[in-house]
Amino acid sequence: METYSVLYSSSHRTALLAGFQRLRSDGRMCDVVLVAGGASFPCHRALLAGSSEYFWALFGENTAESSAATVSLPALTPEGVEAILDFLYSGWLSISPSALPVILEAARYLQVLPAVSICERFIIDGLCARNCCCYANLAERHALLDALTAANQTIAMEMGTLLQESREGLLELNVECLMAVLDAEEIPGVKEAELIKLALDWLEENGPIPLLRSNLLLSHLRFGLVAASDLTDLSHSHPAMATPLIRSQLTRALEYHRLGSAQPIRQSKQSSLRAWPHRVLLVGGGSSTEQPEQQVLAFDIRNRKFSSLASGVPRRLRNHCVCSLGGFLFVIGGEEVKEGDEDGVKSVTTVTSNQVWRYDPRFERWEQVASMLERRSQFTCCVADQVIYATGGRHTQAEAKSHTSLSSVEFYDTATGAWRRGAPMPRPLYGHASAELGDGIYVSGGLPGNRGSNQGDDAAERRESSREVLFWDVKGRVWEKRAPMSIARFGHRLATANGHMYALLGMYEPFCDIERYDSQSDHWTRLRPLLVGSFGYGLASAPSGNLLLFGGRRWSEGREVTVKSVLEYDTSKDLWREICQLPRALTGAECTMLPLPD
Repeated sequence: METYSVLYSSSHRTALLAGFQRLRSDGRMCDVVLVAGGASFPCHRALLAGSSEYFWALFGENTAESSAATVSLPALTPEGVEAILDFLYSGWLSISPSALPVILEAARYLQVLPAVSICERFIIDGLCARNCCCYANLAERHALLDALTAANQTIAMEMGTLLQESREGLLELNVECLMAVLDAEEIPGVKEAELIKLALDWLEENGPIPLLRSNLLLSHLRFGLVAASDLTDLSHSHPAMATPLIRSQLTRALEYHRLGSAQPIRQSKQSSLRAWPHRVLLVGGGSSTEQPEQQVLAFDIRNRKFSSLASGVPRRLRNHCVCSLGGFLFVIGGEEVKEGDEDGVKSVTTVTSNQVWRYDPRFERWEQVASMLERRSQFTCCVADQVIYATGGRHTQAEAKSHTSLSSVEFYDTATGAWRRGAPMPRPLYGHASAELGDGIYVSGGLPGNRGSNQGDDAAERRESSREVLFWDVKGRVWEKRAPMSIARFGHRLATANGHMYALLGMYEPFCDIERYDSQSDHWTRLRPLLVGSFGYGLASAPSGNLLLFGGRRWSEGREVTVKSVLEYDTSKDLWREICQLPRALTGAECTMLPLPD
């Protein structure tokens, strides 16, 4: 049997269209004339029918137009028809922002779907603050779902600029787009009160609209982000705010403000910030351990930029702990550094603290909440099952110039706003690390202390740090032993990522090894070490599963040096790299993740 080949010419289609374009330009063999807005366009019936579902149906065997010499298109403009015909005859679509509406109208009407797709891509690629509202209306009218989503996202991200420079465009926005924008999780630099005013202005400009629609629109607002003092006035600001549904939402927002300590565990969409949730806060720390600062730095993982909170920590602290719960920042315990000036002589004193401060980023407000039952520094805190646990540590007795280590554990009951005692650790411990994984909290390393000793635990300084790992079963409320680390560590860090726990460098370790713990096999694995040892750094686990290490101290030419580097550990590739630098050298900062308004 004879074989044969099938070969394809990519140039044939181009040549075919070029041939039809020449015939059209010369007016030869045209068998139908399209008329739009008084303009006539001689065309070839076969090419139109082969390129458009509309023309395929129009020129069917049983239609009057199948043999008509002229076809009228009264719904379209000459500019739109000409652009689409040029596209059908050449494959090229010439678009400008001003011509886009009529071209898209013609493409949609004539069912030339490739041209519709090109118009949609033109919208998506050209979105900016200047045109996003107009493009959103256009995309909604023609059901361009991808362009509509992109336009709504652009409006949300550019809302601050639009409110100042293009409020008219916002007021002309269709209601579906406005609802989608008000449902956005991130609207940078805009207070919720401004969004409420925009929604009410839109209702005033476009009303009256059915009650169901206005209720649906206003229900996308987050009244819990408005100060309690302003909520009462809102109910009288517009008739749409007086409906039973909206009044109930205002009432729930007022109830949220009255929750006090229980706010972190009673969060809802109504009280959640419209902000990127993965900012790393670096709380406290300074150029040296003796000079902690009150400033709080925020690190944006996306653009690797740092900014400062408008208000810093109310106290100068070191060896403190931080954690986040329900969108609130908690700063717990530590050593408060106080400067004095008596008779012209400056002095610095440190006092171990049991104070707890809570920061609400919704209103940029610090508030002192219930203090811990014991004063603690060099301890750990961890959040498990929406409960804050503080474990171990030590406190300084200034008069006796001694330290007392703690085995005690306490947890913060947010429902009542009080600290309660938990089961103590098997022995006193400080300088340890902790992390939440699975159904409990892991505590590793540290130095054992002598609880109850009249001389404090100064002798513990001469002991070796521990390799031991303890596990607190939150449900069973018991302490259990787990496989020890391969290295004894003190002042180190634990972090969880991708279902594993990582132990990183502590103070004065002879090597730079890190290790990973698998809770299923109860086994530690040594990983790639850091090239240079470091301690006193801040540590955070990024949403990607990578670990971020901020600043710290290291040895250089026989002395301790505070550094500015920000390192990233890729947990999937077991690889370290420096990604940026801090605004200044920093050590002793404690880290946690928290959503923050821009």
